[in-house]
Amino acid sequence: MAVPKEVKTRIEKLRETINKHRYLYHVLNQEEISPEALDSLKDELVKIEEEYPELVTEDSPTQRVAGKPLEGFKKVRHKVTQWSFNDAFTEEDIRAFDERVKRFYKSETGRDIRPEYTVELKIDGSHLVLEYEEGLLKIAATRGDGKVGEDVTENAKTIESIPLRLERPVSVIVEGEIYMPKSQFEHINEEQRKAGEAEFANARNIVAGTIRQLDPRLVAKRKLSTFIYDLSLSDEKFPPTQEEELNYLDKLGFKVNKNHKLAKNINEVIEYWKEWQKKKEKQDYLIDGIVLKLNNREAQGVLGYTGKAPRWGIAFKFAAEQVTTVVEDITLQIGRTGVLTPVANLRPVKVAGSTVSRATLHNEDEINRLDVRIGDTVIIQKAGDVIPEVVRVVPEMRTGKEKKFTFPSHFPLCGGDGRIERIPGQAAYRCVAKNSFSQTRRKLSHFTSRHCFDIVGFGQKTVDQFLEAGVISDFHDVFRIKRGDLENLPRWAEVSIDKLLASIERARNVPLDRFIASLSIPQVGEETARDLAEHFKTAEKFRDATEEELTNIDGVGPVIAKSIKDWFKDSENRKVFKNLLLQVKVEKVEAPKGGKLQNKTFVLTGTLPKLSRDEAEDIIRKAGGKTTSSVSRNTDFVLVGENAGEKLEKARQLGVSVIDEKEFRAMLG
Repeated sequence: MAVPKEVKTRIEKLRETINKHRYLYHVLNQEEISPEALDSLKDELVKIEEEYPELVTEDSPTQRVAGKPLEGFKKVRHKVTQWSFNDAFTEEDIRAFDERVKRFYKSETGRDIRPEYTVELKIDGSHLVLEYEEGLLKIAATRGDGKVGEDVTENAKTIESIPLRLERPVSVIVEGEIYMPKSQFEHINEEQRKAGEAEFANARNIVAGTIRQLDPRLVAKRKLSTFIYDLSLSDEKFPPTQEEELNYLDKLGFKVNKNHKLAKNINEVIEYWKEWQKKKEKQDYLIDGIVLKLNNREAQGVLGYTGKAPRWGIAFKFAAEQVTTVVEDITLQIGRTGVLTPVANLRPVKVAGSTVSRATLHNEDEINRLDVRIGDTVIIQKAGDVIPEVVRVVPEMRTGKEKKFTFPSHFPLCGGDGRIERIPGQAAYRCVAKNSFSQTRRKLSHFTSRHCFDIVGFGQKTVDQFLEAGVISDFHDVFRIKRGDLENLPRWAEVSIDKLLASIERARNVPLDRFIASLSIPQVGEETARDLAEHFKTAEKFRDATEEELTNIDGVGPVIAKSIKDWFKDSENRKVFKNLLLQVKVEKVEAPKGGKLQNKTFVLTGTLPKLSRDEAEDIIRKAGGKTTSSVSRNTDFVLVGENAGEKLEKARQLGVSVIDEKEFRAMLG
C-alpha cells in the first residue's frame, strides 16, 4: 500500500520539530514549548510509525529507547587511541608543565613559543566515544583500555543531549563525558531512601554503572547528559585551534560546555583555576578540575604524546577539602537486607562546612587497602556533594596502641546464633540468619508505616517493644494481635489498646501497591510497587509472574525482576506471603485515566493549610498526575505551603509555576 504524500510530509515535519526542541531543551537549556506539547508531538509520531512501519528510520526520535534489553556488550576497537591526561595539583605543577611545553617545542623546532591555552572545565563523569557516518550515529563506546572499549550504542541513544543525526552529513569521531546532573543524583538517592536501600556515594559511580546497564529503559530513566569536547577524526578539514574545534562541535549539534576560555599565558590559566574552585558548587554537574590544551593544533602535533598521555595538555585538579581526625571505633551497621557495613566512628571534625563524626569504610577489602585501625589518625575528604570518606591513614601518628579491626564470626543483632558470612564473589558480609532482630525491626517498622499498611500508633518503639515481648515476629503476626497480648505490657492501657486494635482492623483493606511495597523486597520501592500493582491487579498474579513478564513492565527491568523472583524462591518468604493474604483483603489499583491533572508533574514543599502531604499526593495521583521529589524543567507545578524550602527558590529560578493549596483546589474544580 502506497504511503500518502501528506503522511510523509507530516512525519518529516514531526521529526524536524521534535529534534529542534530536543536540542533547545537538552543542549541549550531553552524551552519554547512545554514538555507536554513535546510529548504530544512524540506521541503522534509513534502512532504514525506504528501505522506505517516502513517509514521508521534509525535516527527517528522514537528510536531513542529500545524496547528490548541487551544480552551483553560487544567489544569495539577504537579507530583513534583514547588517551588520558596527566594530572597537576598545584601552581608549581602547572608552571612546570608550561616550562616543559616551551622547552620541548624549542628542542623540536628550534623556535621559541609563547603558549596560548584553551582551558575547559573537567567534568567528573565517564568517558564516551561517538562515531558518526554521514551524519548518523553508528557506534557509542566506552574508553576501555584506550584501544578496545564496549559498544554502548543503544544506551547512548537514550541520552537526549546526544544527537542521532548531525546538522550536516559529516563522518566524525568525537569524545566527551557522560555525567549525571546533581539534581538528578539527589532525586535518585531520595528514591533509594524511600525504598529503604543504601544511597549511592556519588554521581560518577552511578554514571559508570548506568551506561553499562543491559536494559536501555533503565538508562533512559536515569536521565544522563553529556558534554562533548574533542574531535578525534573527521572527513572534513580539522579546525586549526582547540577554540575553533569547540565551535565546530557546537555547530554540528553537540552539547558543548560554554565555560571555556582562551588563556594567553599560564597566569591566566591559574586565575581560571582559582575562579572555578569558588564557582564549581553552583553548577548542576560535578567538576573536579580544569583541562588545559595548547590552543594551536599544529603546535599540538609538534609536542605529540608520551606513552600514555599528550604532552600538549594536562588536567589541573582542584584540591579536595581534607582534614585529619581520629578513628575512635569501627562498628558494623546492619541494613534491612542483612548486609553489614563497617563504619568509622570519628572524633567530630568540621569539613566542607559540616561537622562529620561518621564515615563509611565500605567493606573488608577497603579496610585492608587503607590499613585503617582503631585509634589511627586519618585524612578524610569531602569534595562537592560526595559523602565524606577516609582517603588515607597517617602512619607517622601511630603510637603502637592502635588496634586492627577484623570482621567477627558472629554479630549479636543477626538473630539465630548470630553468625555472619562473606557473600560469595563480593567484598560484603551479611547475616547468615535471614531474619535477624535488627532486620526484622526495620522491616516491621516499614511494614506498618504510612506508606504501606498505615497502622497509626505502630511506630518504631512499638515494634521494638512487641518484638522483645514476643508479641510479633513477622508481618502476618501484626494482624493476629489480641487484647490479651497487650494488657500486661508497660504503657498499654485500655484506651491505647482500643485505638491500636481499631487501627489494625482498618488496615486489613490495603491497595495492592502498598501491599507490595510493605514486603521489603530488595529494589522494590513505592513507585515500582505502583507500576507492578497497576499491571497485575491481584497479589496472586504478581506472585506467579515469570521473570520475563516482570522484566517487560515499564519501570521494572531485569535487576528488579530477578530480585522479585529471588524473594519468592525463599520458602519462608512464600509462607509469609501466603499467611498475610489470609489476614488482609488486597484491593485492585487502577492507573488513573483522563483526570484533570493527566500527565502533570508536581513537587510539594512546605506545610499545606488543610491537606497533609500524603493526602495531596494521593489526590494528584487519582487525578492522573504524578509527584516527584526534586524541581526540574520537567516540573509543571510546585505546590507550596508554609515554611517552603529551597524547592520554591529552585522553581523561581527555572520559571516553574508556583501554586498554593487554594489554586490547587481550583484546578481540581
